[in-house]
Amino acid sequence: MTMQDLPHIDAGVLETPSLERLGLLGDARHPPRILILYGSLRPQSFSRKLALEAERILRRFGAETRVFDPHELPLLDSVPASHAKVQELRALSLWSEGQVWVSPERHGAVTGVFKNQIDWLPLEDGSVRPTQGRTLAVMQVCGGSQSFNVVNTLRLLGRWMRMLTIPNQSSVAKAWQEFDDAGRMKPSPFYDRVVDVMEELFKFTLLVRGRSDYLVDRYSERKGAAEARALAASAHVVDVEKASA
Repeated sequence: MTMQDLPHIDAGVLETPSLERLGLLGDARHPPRILILYGSLRPQSFSRKLALEAERILRRFGAETRVFDPHELPLLDSVPASHAKVQELRALSLWSEGQVWVSPERHGAVTGVFKNQIDWLPLEDGSVRPTQGRTLAVMQVCGGSQSFNVVNTLRLLGRWMRMLTIPNQSSVAKAWQEFDDAGRMKPSPFYDRVVDVMEELFKFTLLVRGRSDYLVDRYSERKGAAEARALAASAHVVDVEKASA
């Protein structure tokens, strides 16, 4: 098929996906860097307990992890983005190569505590996108019977934040009976699923690292950038002509 068959495509910015360009780029010898977010401020937060259990598993695989504490993170737009807690969250997102999101289900949806963290992460900050191209695993804890409302919402949020959400997920039913007095998760099929999810996240993060910029490189954005450059160049020409008139 020739470009004559695709008259609406700008051939100058169309790139055929390349196996060679999917080769590993940059230094990938460091441990995968994983940020973990959870969605409750309760002292006995089960989403926090699940987040810490996930961290233990990831560290066993060899990952470097950070768990963000949502305490003292202000409500969105109630303070400037220069607030220390906001800057901490954004810096951790930029540091990460993958993320784990864990939220309780509250009225059939994610908690405000969790959503507030995502809302503070901009889709774009200058030319930097704090979440784009990062891998993501989603999990939820339920007070009663098993539900998938939260993980479905988290997947939607992950797509909106331009992340690569792994296929597997975890929903822990009756979370209050799945942890012991020390806060550790008891052995069960729920626990085994959490191990599965962390294992899959670790693998996908290794696959994506060093390639994420290429994987999320888009024709429409290259076209827009080319048009912006052409416009800037023409404006410069106009300015030069005016200056010499």
